[in-house]
Amino acid sequence: MTGSPCKVSDVMTQTVVAVGRDAPFKKIARTMAEWQVSALPVLEGEGRVIGVVSEADLLPKEEFHDDEERRSPPRQRLAEVAKAGATRAAELMSTPAVTVHADATLAQAARIMAVRHVKRLPVVDGIGMLQGIVSRADLLKVFLRPDDEIADEVRRTVVSTLYPADARSLEVTVHEGVVTLRGHVRDTALVPLAARLIRAVEGVVDVEPRLTGHETA
Repeated sequence: MTGSPCKVSDVMTQTVVAVGRDAPFKKIARTMAEWQVSALPVLEGEGRVIGVVSEADLLPKEEFHDDEERRSPPRQRLAEVAKAGATRAAELMSTPAVTVHADATLAQAARIMAVRHVKRLPVVDGIGMLQGIVSRADLLKVFLRPDDEIADEVRRTVVSTLYPADARSLEVTVHEGVVTLRGHVRDTALVPLAARLIRAVEGVVDVEPRLTGHETA
């Protein structure tokens, strides 16, 4: 994993288990159990994503198992009661599917997950065909990036760009993803910008800029 920013295509899982819109309830539950996943893309035709069915979509079947509970549910739970009577993926799935493109940044994917309250996103191309899937765990892979690799990128893309005259004398160290920048620079006004650019480097957990101005005679 080199260069910033990383794309969804860098971390996504390309082998994806999915079901068709006519998949029966028990097949969906069985597939989730066999593949140890909590949600499945629902496909139509040659692989176009039309929805996602999750464990949460299946649970009403058990929760509203009793006929009396189905007859008098709270108004705000009518949709769940409807799913309790569903038998196929097309009736169970959440649609339209919340998806992301392979060239989206990890930050964009994380934002979609947070706003839409989902744990994973099907990755689709321009016409909605399934290319892979990206999960919260996949987005966190960036923080497994080696410290020395992060340090090399900080030197190459930030220090050498903002402080070309001082680059050789500045010390960049990284420990557990925390970047420390030490030394004397000619322009201390650029320190906040340097910190912001370093934080944008994939895998950086935090930044400690310990830069001071050159002493004048």
